[in-house]
Amino acid sequence: MSRTSATQDDRTSLAANVLGVPGIVFLVLAAVAPLTGMVVIAAIGIAVGNGGGMVAAFVLATVVLLLFAVGYAQMSKVLTSAGGFYAFVVKGLGKTMGLVAGFVAMLGYNCFVAGAIGTSGFFTGTVLKDVFGLDLDWIVWSAVSVVLVFLLSRRGIDVSAKVLGVSLVLEVSILLVMDFSVLFRHGFSFDVFHPSVLFQGAGGLALLFAANAFIGFEATALFGEEAKNPKRTIPRATYIAIGFIGLFAAFTTWAVVTAVGVAQAQDVAAAHLSTGDLVFSVSQDYLGGALTKVMMLLLVVSLFAALLALHNSATRYLYALGRVGVLPRALGRTSARTGAPRYAALVQLVSGSVVALVFRLAGLDPVADLTASMTGFGTLGILALQLLAAVAILVHFRRTRDRRFVRTLLAPGLGAAGLGLIVTLAILNFPTLAGSGNGVVPQLPWLLLVVALAGLVVAAWLRKRRPEVFHALDADLER
Repeated sequence: MSRTSATQDDRTSLAANVLGVPGIVFLVLAAVAPLTGMVVIAAIGIAVGNGGGMVAAFVLATVVLLLFAVGYAQMSKVLTSAGGFYAFVVKGLGKTMGLVAGFVAMLGYNCFVAGAIGTSGFFTGTVLKDVFGLDLDWIVWSAVSVVLVFLLSRRGIDVSAKVLGVSLVLEVSILLVMDFSVLFRHGFSFDVFHPSVLFQGAGGLALLFAANAFIGFEATALFGEEAKNPKRTIPRATYIAIGFIGLFAAFTTWAVVTAVGVAQAQDVAAAHLSTGDLVFSVSQDYLGGALTKVMMLLLVVSLFAALLALHNSATRYLYALGRVGVLPRALGRTSARTGAPRYAALVQLVSGSVVALVFRLAGLDPVADLTASMTGFGTLGILALQLLAAVAILVHFRRTRDRRFVRTLLAPGLGAAGLGLIVTLAILNFPTLAGSGNGVVPQLPWLLLVVALAGLVVAAWLRKRRPEVFHALDADLER
């Protein structure tokens, strides 16, 4: 492509007015990946947390995040930016802390994508080998996933939303069929709410894994510039996403623990921990072999959808930081035809793919090593980002002397306190959260401090050497 044609095809603005509430909800819920969340996160939470009490843990996590969402909704009416929570922190805590948040978000999401590339490749290979006998190395399937994600993302965010919507409907449907099969055959056991169940085991770990199942909901803010009527669309999409995730996760977990027995749920889940097939074993009993194979295939679809959605989120942080000049400005260029970030998308996928390839060439395990380290740190980073945004919302409304006590102080304050507890649990129990104590994995939380310090150093350097970029950080929020 010539220099002239490339310039004509580039711009710095995203496609506007292309996403309604359903589109944003699909993007967010696909990143959350409900089927993957139940097969992996809920099953681990039952095993290492408090067994049948995991149902209540999902309810509690939902309450915490809905309280946070009250302040989040009010902030969304004040601010619309592709910078997501980074922009919230700039608005509430200033440009320096905003850069810290931006660096945490950028690294956290990019690590998450690298881990998702490994997870998608491994489970795709495993499922296709079991179902069709097709045996290829996991890195091959990872490469296929990356290429498909790149091609879809270049078509524009509205195309991604449609693809993710279909995936979401399929994976939720198969789980609901299983849930209602359990419900109609046995009814749900209300023993899950008995104090002896709620306070058994490690309730803190149950809450941590319940919160982990919501990772991705914060992406609603990232699509504000591409939303129709964002001041109404973003708050509505956030409430719907959090409410759906919480209710669906609690309902499906309730079905699983009822199926295996509330009293022995933790022991049964622990027995299936090494194989990761707790939900599949319930499906086999209640849906039969054919539908269980369908569920396994839909797990592959769910993982791909999560990779696509996480890539879109990670790309927008790179785009936002490139547009303002913190990162190379080329990352802030978009396609005139689709409005999709051009170079940020490519850089994001190349960086994640290189990480996955390095792990493969080193002979490391795609789940125990790649997924554990990258997704583990990504989860911690995004939880920390949520906490920073919660504090920024409180500070902003106190600084502006907002008089809406419940909406801008009480509810978001309780949400911030809950998020603070969850982040503390994540740091103290990081090997359990990551699913591995191998190598350097237990030391990865220190990387969060390194990233924060890097943000502070870059902010100081920009203020001194490139003041026009530093002072433009909050001006960029007025787009």
